[in-house]
Amino acid sequence: MRVCVGTTVHHPEDARITHRQIRALLDAGHEVTFVAPFTHCNVTPRPGIRAVDVPRAVGLHRGKALRAATSALRTAARDADLLLVHDIELLLALPRKRPPTVWDVHEDTIGALNAKTYLPGPVRSVLPPLIRAVEGRAERRLHLILAEESYRERFPGAHPVVPNHTYVPQTPPAPPGDHRVVYVGHISLARGAAEMVEIARRLRPYGIRLDLIGPADAAVRPMLRDAQRAGLLDWFGYVPNNHALRMAEGALAGLSLLHDVPNYRESTPTKVIEYMARGIPVVTTPLPRAASLVGRVDCGTIVPFGEAGAVADAVVQCVLRLREDAERRAAMGARGYVEALNHYHWPAVAGEFVALLERWAQAPSSVAALTDRSPAGRLTNLSGQNV
Repeated sequence: MRVCVGTTVHHPEDARITHRQIRALLDAGHEVTFVAPFTHCNVTPRPGIRAVDVPRAVGLHRGKALRAATSALRTAARDADLLLVHDIELLLALPRKRPPTVWDVHEDTIGALNAKTYLPGPVRSVLPPLIRAVEGRAERRLHLILAEESYRERFPGAHPVVPNHTYVPQTPPAPPGDHRVVYVGHISLARGAAEMVEIARRLRPYGIRLDLIGPADAAVRPMLRDAQRAGLLDWFGYVPNNHALRMAEGALAGLSLLHDVPNYRESTPTKVIEYMARGIPVVTTPLPRAASLVGRVDCGTIVPFGEAGAVADAVVQCVLRLREDAERRAAMGARGYVEALNHYHWPAVAGEFVALLERWAQAPSSVAALTDRSPAGRLTNLSGQNV
């Protein structure tokens, strides 16, 4: 099977796209053409794929990326058995003549609007009906896979869920240490950037450092750079997911301080599962699914939502208690690891994902396309990162 995978929004080393889905396809012996912003992200395409470089869609500057993607997908789809796209705006770039096409729904697009600080407020208020129109049209004409069970509520039809599981080491990782707290993932205000800077400031007198591993929104980069220059924390920027998780191993705790916003409210943050998989005690805000998982497994601590200083105070107290109790933090890390290995190991579902695409590739191709001639064609400034 020849599969064309496309994104202009996500990093070419995105964990869900590249390290899980494309890797599963390659391991199954399929051919992959990957349309992605390699040059923009300074990424060398991995061996085994046919790479097609396009500009990256960033903020309000998306027209060039969408035009390039339209041309690239048109060419790549000619000899593909299946087309798999990961951005809502790529629904506007699909070639009219194409193989069976799949949209991987990464997020609650409408729920994510408030976190997109580059969108003027009036624009955010008028976009929901356009998004619903594009999503409805996609559901009628394409195959959909969902990253979360909660996304089923957005679509009247039944669509398979391909969860954001992770690779869990087959041997237990080293127990948590006592001098380092970590955060892995994209950094933004809604993901707790201000809280984490304050946490780093308050932990410094105790000899505990904070490592931030991941790219950051433009709005928070100056704050992070200032904190790093002041010696409060280490910010490593983007690191491929597999390397980032190895860097995180041995940490005293892993932070997931997502705010109570619609896009996160009904999701299980992938970083929580990744910390568990690496034997790291979790500190999370009380988002329902995260709190339920951490509480049930007893693999971490839940702190309240609130003002940055109050959240930082709660987190610091948790971290200091964990540092003083090596047995407790080791037990938390071990329970999280076992739970992740038994229930959240990506290879356990990778075969089902590949088999699903193989079945769809045998389906007759639809020639009906989503184009920007439709009323919803004005939708060009959306999509974003996975939790």
